[in-house]
Amino acid sequence: MKKNFYSILLLYTAISLQGQQVLWQKDIKSSTQDFLSQVTITIDQQYLITGSSIQSNKQQTSENKQNNGYDFHLVKLNQQGEEIWEKYFSGQNHDYLSATVTTQDGGFLLAGTSYSGKGLDKKDDSKGGSDIWLIRINEFGDELWQKTLGSSSDEEARAVIQTTDLGFFVAGNVQNSSKGYGSKDVLITRLDKNGKELSQLILGGKGLDEVEKMIPTKDGGALLGIYSRSGVVKTNNQQSTINTNTSTDKPATHSLLSATSKQSDNFGEGDYWIVKLDKNGKVEWEKNLGGKADDHIRTLALTSTGFIIGGESRSERSGNKTAGIEDGTDLWLISLNETGEQQWQKSYNFGNRDVLMGISVIQSQDARIMNQDVTKGILLGGYTQAEERIQTDDETFWMLYLDQNGNEQWRKHVKGESRKKEERLSDLKLNRDGSIVLAGTSAEELGKENWKVVKLGDKQVNQLIEKYDIKIYPNPVSDYAYVEIGFNDFKEADILLYDMSGRQLQNIKTKNRVTKINTQALVQGVYLVTIKMDTNKTANAKLIKK
Repeated sequence: MKKNFYSILLLYTAISLQGQQVLWQKDIKSSTQDFLSQVTITIDQQYLITGSSIQSNKQQTSENKQNNGYDFHLVKLNQQGEEIWEKYFSGQNHDYLSATVTTQDGGFLLAGTSYSGKGLDKKDDSKGGSDIWLIRINEFGDELWQKTLGSSSDEEARAVIQTTDLGFFVAGNVQNSSKGYGSKDVLITRLDKNGKELSQLILGGKGLDEVEKMIPTKDGGALLGIYSRSGVVKTNNQQSTINTNTSTDKPATHSLLSATSKQSDNFGEGDYWIVKLDKNGKVEWEKNLGGKADDHIRTLALTSTGFIIGGESRSERSGNKTAGIEDGTDLWLISLNETGEQQWQKSYNFGNRDVLMGISVIQSQDARIMNQDVTKGILLGGYTQAEERIQTDDETFWMLYLDQNGNEQWRKHVKGESRKKEERLSDLKLNRDGSIVLAGTSAEELGKENWKVVKLGDKQVNQLIEKYDIKIYPNPVSDYAYVEIGFNDFKEADILLYDMSGRQLQNIKTKNRVTKINTQALVQGVYLVTIKMDTNKTANAKLIKK
């Protein structure tokens, strides 16, 4: 078995021992090469599975014409794992979809790397080399707008977020840019909700810097997690602003392109480089974290007091790393407050090479402060690979639960038997009800991958989630609201909407835990939403139309 492969089928052999239940599994068949990049959970708890595929001749109809490489590939599933729709976006060359974010209106922004010029679904010419290709779609997969970002250098997309003003930050990398600092720099583009470019920023040191993760912050800015193999650029001016109207790179934006160099040297081969941007895309603060060996950042998460930074470390106590290493590659977590000051750091070991796939912060309401969430705990998920010694079960999926101070509360492995198929875990996500979605690729042989999505219920994780009967969001609402049912024994219910005189306005039957309701026709005021289950349980909540 190849070292980078992991079997989702491992899960089945330990379900009874670990208190887990397979709620559903979806296999998306293909006879060609497929790469699955991400699972995106929508506001109403549906799932967009995204990646890149080479379409077979059968799939390439006269409608989408013949293309010559990978295409953006999207499949939307409902809450029961059933396919709602499938879409491809094609250029004339290779196009790799790498990042997706759900938008406030229920749609999505897709960000990928394109080697295509104008033609087929791509409406803009190539800027030179590889570019970043953005496509905004609605909840049905219909295109709203698209944008190509690039220069004469090679750009690649890595992450995209929507901010509190409903605009977007798109993060990627640019190689050997004349406006950059090293062999690879980080490129951040800020756009409004309609795709208009507002600013661009290049970040880098004198070596290689790659952005791994970006998350939105409470103040409308962004936090970047960068894997850095760079030191400080020795110049008199550490920050410069370039008028892109005269730039030989010819970026698509007519705003100002700014460039900010790294302010701290690495401690080792590779470090965590954390950069906080304000809502205008300007650097507020940065932190370089690492020891004398290689430390590779993987993911970030918001807490009630700041941020959790997580990845893998090969470093002993050195640099500013105060947590030691046990065996091979350990997990290394750092908690920072909102200004970047360290609160704590810890390491954890499962044996061999531990790969961190995701961090989920478990929140609970503080009864002393209305509508104030506090961090209750931190759930980590990932897998372990053998290093230099391949064993029958050389890769196992694991979960690790910590309290808010990083102290381990419990851990569990999910092990399996040897496999004949080649399988890779690409993404995992925690749902609000405590269930877990795992997604990856499966193949009888390399080059013929299928997508596989598994939804697991886990009793131990479910116990961490704060219980409720009904939630409504956003509230107050303008056009659409989402009603979430929290009863553990929920199977089917009626959602009833009343005005304050007791007149019934809507009655929706649903089998979904989260249901979208149309409030566009409501006049401004207060309404009552009632849930009636088939078990005679009821729950009520107020809805405010603004």
